[in-house]
Amino acid sequence: MKKTLAAGLVGLSLSFGLMAAAPALAQAPAALSTETTPIETLVANPAAKAVLEKNIPGITTHEAYDQFKAMTLTQVAPMSQGALTDEIIKKVQADLDALPK
Repeated sequence: MKKTLAAGLVGLSLSFGLMAAAPALAQAPAALSTETTPIETLVANPAAKAVLEKNIPGITTHEAYDQFKAMTLTQVAPMSQGALTDEIIKKVQADLDALPK
């Protein structure tokens, strides 16, 4: 009986250990996106920041950066008075997609 109980507890603890590890395995980093990734998150990634500065020079030093940094590029575009076009956003996304994973 003790052996059966011990084996059951070991199996149970292994199951819980695997279940605890499963969410960590399932949570792969999200792809960088002009539609879903906030600008400040892109800026925090050196490679993504370089993409932004290449396609939108001065974005991180813009006087209103603190006001729009929590937004995505697609959210900012309509408020940019034509400075952030669909073409620029597509170029940024293509460059983000080309970054090493």
